[in-house]
Amino acid sequence: MTLVVATLYKFVKLPDAAEKQPLLLSQCRLQGVKGTILLAEEGINGTIAGSREAIDAVLSFLRADPRLVDLEHKESVADAQPFDRMKVRLKSEIVTIGVPEADPNTQVGTYIDPKDWNAVLADPNVTVIDTRNGYEVSIGSFQGAENPQTRSFRQFPEYVRTHLNPAQHKKVALFCTGGIRCEKASAFMLAQGFEEVYHLKGGILKYLEEIPPDESLWEGECFVFDQRVAVQHGLEAGTYDLCRACGHPLSAADKASLHYEDGISCPYCIDRLTEEKRARQEARREQARRGS
Repeated sequence: MTLVVATLYKFVKLPDAAEKQPLLLSQCRLQGVKGTILLAEEGINGTIAGSREAIDAVLSFLRADPRLVDLEHKESVADAQPFDRMKVRLKSEIVTIGVPEADPNTQVGTYIDPKDWNAVLADPNVTVIDTRNGYEVSIGSFQGAENPQTRSFRQFPEYVRTHLNPAQHKKVALFCTGGIRCEKASAFMLAQGFEEVYHLKGGILKYLEEIPPDESLWEGECFVFDQRVAVQHGLEAGTYDLCRACGHPLSAADKASLHYEDGISCPYCIDRLTEEKRARQEARREQARRGS
């Protein structure tokens, strides 16, 4: 059976997030939906998968809250359930950047619809920045975009402080997987004095969904945080797997490397593989094999 994968987020004040958590978890389990939803006083963020009817029921449950009545979501499909279980977690932030001035409930940048994004990329006066982490950027990005080489989103503010200047970078355009990181990033940059900050509405996923491949300026695949690993144009399943030792996305060429051993190492973590770690990984792999 084909399953619907729904990605959603909204920055909205939810001071009762702790009270909503068990009710939402119960509803998701009742519908047989799996995935992860994060709740915080600043909003909601999550990806869930289930049948058409189940996803519709959960979305209706969420939108019954007047604060979430206009909650937007993006959809793709999966041939198998991409999540192992259902989690609804309470967090201090629904996407962690770690600086209080990055508050999308106060201010955000200017949204750019996917149909207008190519014109932004073509403007020589615009600095285009991929706000995702290095391992995500490594499998695909927009032509000409700057890669901050971050390992976590918490490092993005420091990248801005050391590499960008409001006096020099008059126009900045940001993009990320689904749009949520750009909300925080644009709020932070506006607070730092940047005047014109734009971000791709709906993120890369919306762009790949709406823009035909022959008009697209996207190169490669888009990393996603579920068992599909990556998606392509039209949100079709991608070609990457994950290293079960370090979590880095792996191409067919990576898996053909002498440094790749399923569950033990890959070209991206082989230099960190100690004998002690190898023993632990082998024990874990054997345990998984016996349980399957």
